[in-house]
Amino acid sequence: MKKEALEVLKNRRSIRKFQSRQISAEELDTVLEAGTYAPTAGGRQAPVIVAVQDAETVAALDAMNAKVMGNASAHPYYGAPTILLVMAPEEDAQGELDCSAIGGNLLNAAYAVGLGSCWIHRSKEMFESEEGKALLKKWGLPETMRSVCSIALGYADCPHPDAAPRKSGYIIKV
Repeated sequence: MKKEALEVLKNRRSIRKFQSRQISAEELDTVLEAGTYAPTAGGRQAPVIVAVQDAETVAALDAMNAKVMGNASAHPYYGAPTILLVMAPEEDAQGELDCSAIGGNLLNAAYAVGLGSCWIHRSKEMFESEEGKALLKKWGLPETMRSVCSIALGYADCPHPDAAPRKSGYIIKV
């Protein structure tokens, strides 16, 4: 049994406060590589992972997400210097499931290399907007790509949260 892997799975937590310093290229590449090893339907590897580290684009994504959230003054990415977006082609019937599996790998790999991360919702709506479609075009992606998962990534600027107790009835054995 790979006890280290189980410890990562049990101890990873969502981080909601980040240091402003950027993560290293090596850490980013390790996390991204782990994402590419997530299972995908039929082994097609149809999703695309977009890693955003440009401060101007990170700020634009933060503002886009806040707008969808309905609170323009919010910072939904919690000051993270890197945002990962996992997208699938619109025509891929299993894209949402594939992207979710990739997102899980990204989150767990981030913890394994000493980074903080947090899954952030509303990326689907962000990329349905004209601003989102313009970014897809700028990145050479078709505007029919749907964003399923976005992840705030960086060095934690807060204590590591404790796990909440597991609820009763979580597991049913038949």
